[in-house]
Amino acid sequence: MFGEFIKQIRERQRLGLREFCLENGYDPSNWSKIEREVLPPPRDEDTLRTRAKQLGLKQGSDDWLKFFDYASVDSGRIPDYVLKDEKLVAQLPVFFRTISGQRPSREGLEKLLELIKGAN
Repeated sequence: MFGEFIKQIRERQRLGLREFCLENGYDPSNWSKIEREVLPPPRDEDTLRTRAKQLGLKQGSDDWLKFFDYASVDSGRIPDYVLKDEKLVAQLPVFFRTISGQRPSREGLEKLLELIKGAN
Protein backbone atom coordinates (compact mmCIF):
# COMPACT_ATOMS: atom_id res chain seq x y z
CA MET A 1 0.00 0.00 0.00
CA PHE A 2 2.60 2.57 1.10
CA GLY A 3 4.98 1.97 -1.80
CA GLU A 4 2.25 2.05 -4.41
CA PHE A 5 0.79 5.18 -2.84
CA ILE A 6 4.05 7.16 -2.83
CA LYS A 7 4.71 6.12 -6.41
CA GLN A 8 1.29 7.44 -7.43
CA ILE A 9 1.95 10.73 -5.61
CA ARG A 10 5.36 11.10 -7.28
CA GLU A 11 3.94 10.31 -10.72
CA ARG A 12 1.02 12.70 -10.15
CA GLN A 13 3.65 15.43 -9.84
CA ARG A 14 5.13 14.23 -13.14
CA LEU A 15 8.46 13.48 -11.50
CA GLY A 16 10.56 10.57 -12.67
CA LEU A 17 12.14 8.37 -10.04
CA ARG A 18 15.69 9.57 -10.70
CA GLU A 19 14.60 13.22 -10.91
CA PHE A 20 12.77 13.02 -7.58
CA CYS A 21 15.69 11.26 -5.89
CA LEU A 22 18.23 13.72 -7.27
CA GLU A 23 16.18 16.70 -6.04
CA ASN A 24 15.78 15.20 -2.57
CA GLY A 25 19.09 13.40 -2.02
CA TYR A 26 17.84 9.80 -2.13
CA ASP A 27 19.41 6.76 -3.70
CA PRO A 28 17.11 5.82 -6.63
CA SER A 29 17.70 2.11 -6.03
CA ASN A 30 16.53 2.31 -2.40
CA TRP A 31 13.59 4.58 -3.22
CA SER A 32 12.53 2.16 -5.96
CA LYS A 33 12.64 -0.69 -3.45
CA ILE A 34 10.28 1.24 -1.17
CA GLU A 35 7.91 1.96 -4.07
CA ARG A 36 7.99 -1.72 -5.08
CA GLU A 37 7.44 -2.67 -1.43
CA VAL A 38 10.69 -4.65 -1.28
CA LEU A 39 11.76 -2.40 1.62
CA PRO A 40 9.33 -1.28 4.33
CA PRO A 41 8.50 2.39 4.88
CA PRO A 42 10.55 4.26 7.45
CA ARG A 43 9.26 4.06 11.01
CA ASP A 44 10.71 7.33 12.23
CA GLU A 45 8.07 10.09 12.45
CA ASP A 46 10.50 12.88 11.47
CA THR A 47 11.68 10.97 8.42
CA LEU A 48 8.08 10.34 7.38
CA ARG A 49 7.18 14.02 7.80
CA THR A 50 10.16 15.07 5.69
CA ARG A 51 9.26 12.63 2.93
CA ALA A 52 5.60 13.62 2.97
CA LYS A 53 6.59 17.26 2.50
CA GLN A 54 9.04 16.37 -0.27
CA LEU A 55 6.21 14.59 -2.04
CA GLY A 56 4.22 17.81 -1.82
CA LEU A 57 1.64 16.56 0.65
CA LYS A 58 -0.12 19.23 2.68
CA GLN A 59 -0.27 18.56 6.41
CA GLY A 60 -3.74 17.42 7.42
CA SER A 61 -4.88 16.64 3.85
CA ASP A 62 -6.42 13.28 2.97
CA ASP A 63 -3.21 12.26 1.19
CA TRP A 64 -1.12 13.30 4.22
CA LEU A 65 -3.27 11.12 6.49
CA LYS A 66 -3.19 8.18 4.05
CA PHE A 67 0.60 8.49 3.81
CA PHE A 68 0.99 8.05 7.58
CA ASP A 69 -1.71 5.36 7.85
CA TYR A 70 -0.13 3.30 5.07
CA ALA A 71 3.33 3.74 6.60
CA SER A 72 2.04 2.46 9.96
CA VAL A 73 0.13 -0.48 8.55
CA ASP A 74 2.92 -1.56 6.19
CA SER A 75 5.32 -1.42 9.15
CA GLY A 76 2.99 -3.73 11.07
CA ARG A 77 1.79 -1.04 13.49
CA ILE A 78 -1.60 0.34 14.41
CA PRO A 79 -1.68 4.11 13.78
CA ASP A 80 -1.03 6.19 16.92
CA TYR A 81 -4.31 8.11 16.70
CA VAL A 82 -6.18 4.80 16.91
CA LEU A 83 -4.24 3.68 19.97
CA LYS A 84 -4.92 7.00 21.73
CA ASP A 85 -8.70 6.60 21.37
CA GLU A 86 -9.87 4.34 24.22
CA LYS A 87 -13.30 3.72 22.68
CA LEU A 88 -11.73 2.73 19.38
CA VAL A 89 -9.12 0.48 21.02
CA ALA A 90 -11.88 -1.30 22.93
CA GLN A 91 -13.54 -2.17 19.61
CA LEU A 92 -10.40 -3.44 17.86
CA PRO A 93 -11.05 -7.11 18.73
CA VAL A 94 -14.50 -6.92 17.09
CA PHE A 95 -13.02 -5.14 14.09
CA PHE A 96 -10.24 -7.71 13.66
CA ARG A 97 -12.65 -10.63 14.00
CA THR A 98 -14.93 -9.01 11.43
CA ILE A 99 -12.24 -8.45 8.82
CA SER A 100 -10.78 -11.93 9.37
CA GLY A 101 -14.15 -13.44 8.50
CA GLN A 102 -15.14 -14.48 12.01
CA ARG A 103 -18.61 -13.56 13.08
CA PRO A 104 -18.58 -11.06 15.98
CA SER A 105 -21.37 -10.96 18.54
CA ARG A 106 -24.36 -8.80 17.68
CA GLU A 107 -23.55 -6.52 20.64
CA GLY A 108 -19.93 -6.13 19.53
CA LEU A 109 -20.99 -5.35 15.97
CA GLU A 110 -23.54 -2.77 17.17
CA LYS A 111 -20.87 -1.03 19.28
CA LEU A 112 -18.52 -0.97 16.29
CA LEU A 113 -21.25 0.52 14.09
CA GLU A 114 -22.02 3.18 16.71
CA LEU A 115 -18.33 4.08 16.85
CA ILE A 116 -18.11 4.33 13.06
CA LYS A 117 -21.24 6.49 12.89
CA GLY A 118 -19.86 8.74 15.63
CA ALA A 119 -16.67 9.33 13.64
CA ASN A 120 -18.59 11.11 10.88
